[in-house]
Amino acid sequence: MKFDLLIKNGTVLDGTGAEAIRTDIGICGERIIEIGDLSKAEAKQVVDATGKIVCPGFIDVHSHSDAYLLIDPRASSKVFQGVTTEVCGNCGASAAPRLGDAKLPSDWQDKPFPGTWSTVSEYRKLFEQAKPAVNEALLIGHNTLHRGICGYEPRGATPDELQAMVRALEQALDEGGCGMSTGLIYPPASAVPADEIIALAKVCASREKIYTSHMRSEGKQLLEAIDEVLKIGRTSGARVQISHLKTSGQANWHKLDAALEKIEAARAEGLEVAADRYPYIAAQTDLDIVLPDWALYDGKEAVLGRLRDPETRLRIRDEVVIGRGEFGFGVIVIGSTVHPDLQQFKGMALPDAAKALGMEPIDALLHIIEKDELRTGGIFFGMSEENMWKILAKPWVMIGSDASIRAPDGILSKDHPHPRAYGSFTKFLRAALDGKTVPLPEAIRKMTSLAAEQFRLKARGVLKRGNFADVAVFDPAKVKKNTTYANPHQLSEGIDALIVNGTLTIEGGKLTGNRNGQFLD
Repeated sequence: MKFDLLIKNGTVLDGTGAEAIRTDIGICGERIIEIGDLSKAEAKQVVDATGKIVCPGFIDVHSHSDAYLLIDPRASSKVFQGVTTEVCGNCGASAAPRLGDAKLPSDWQDKPFPGTWSTVSEYRKLFEQAKPAVNEALLIGHNTLHRGICGYEPRGATPDELQAMVRALEQALDEGGCGMSTGLIYPPASAVPADEIIALAKVCASREKIYTSHMRSEGKQLLEAIDEVLKIGRTSGARVQISHLKTSGQANWHKLDAALEKIEAARAEGLEVAADRYPYIAAQTDLDIVLPDWALYDGKEAVLGRLRDPETRLRIRDEVVIGRGEFGFGVIVIGSTVHPDLQQFKGMALPDAAKALGMEPIDALLHIIEKDELRTGGIFFGMSEENMWKILAKPWVMIGSDASIRAPDGILSKDHPHPRAYGSFTKFLRAALDGKTVPLPEAIRKMTSLAAEQFRLKARGVLKRGNFADVAVFDPAKVKKNTTYANPHQLSEGIDALIVNGTLTIEGGKLTGNRNGQFLD
């Protein structure tokens, strides 16, 4: 038999957690056809994996690349980490469906897209035309649905609105959505009752789709937030994914054991609940997340109006100072900025930016948020390294970057992202190779078959006959992250070859220009 692609002489970790074996892999079309001694086989293309480790391509279960995959389908920051599949639409925000007057997230709004879309079906057509280098499974964002049907006011849906949301979610799932995500820390979802989420999660359960949750709190109210997400899972019957499990703020680090006990007790009683995490101790989101909830409601113009009203701004200032009590301002680093006057502050600690501005940190914070019209990113330190590794070692925790794709060149090179965008998987892989976390076979399982099983990605995540040929080949001596908080736009090293649906996307450590990512439903 002549294969289209033959990977020979590799040390193969199949993704199940089993120990490595020395073997060859034969691929025809998009599938793995044979695994074994293929030393006498012929092939159109050969990857010599001598001295390399061969494993399933990694699955990023927590990504925000949905819109960006349309404008830079190379997906450079992810493929050079060995990622072949991204689960997008997390934290309640998805590229589709676009309903009513709902706007795209601020970091997507100013980008040029190759077409317009409203439904998941229309978005999917654009994805297929762009032919990204990675596969995508798309979660449907609850905030996206809620804003499109109910607007930006801080309230739950009326009965009629909830029925409209149910119908919109049903359509989106039927068109290929893999589940629903919530961002319960972000307005207006922060004001929505659990009953609304349960009603929508029941739609997911009826179609065997997943419910993922950026919970209402990852700090002071962490345990209560876990209780809520478990209640949603139990009541709705939906499979549950807790997004980026963490303990934010040193005053909350001690809560980890209780949090893990709650999750493991729910798993023991039969609830399908798991979690993801990135291997960094700083979070990133919009800088304006530090504002009080009430100040963030009703959309961008309303928020800016409050910041520009002296009396209201003073109230916001006082509440932010009180609210930062457990964290302080010294743990904040300015991320991406848009306004030309603010470019100098990208990657700078807030106290240093405040000094440059001649202001107190709180005043510098409000100044930057207002001047940048809510488009500033923020990097927030405040997690425990010990807790991070303890979470990552749990057998039900997989890896999620919590990041969109980026590139060192082109349209996605202009901002200042968290290094997790370029380094989550290679950092965790390096830690496993160096004995700093779980053994390598288990580390690979967490990034492959565990993720595929939880998100029901059919025929992926394990190297076996008949499965899709999503394969990573890496040099264990060379694989590493290069990205840093100060200089994030740096590709990882050590991924020698990457195959996506049988297509050689990276060869000899370089992009081939060939892409074959698929929309997964």
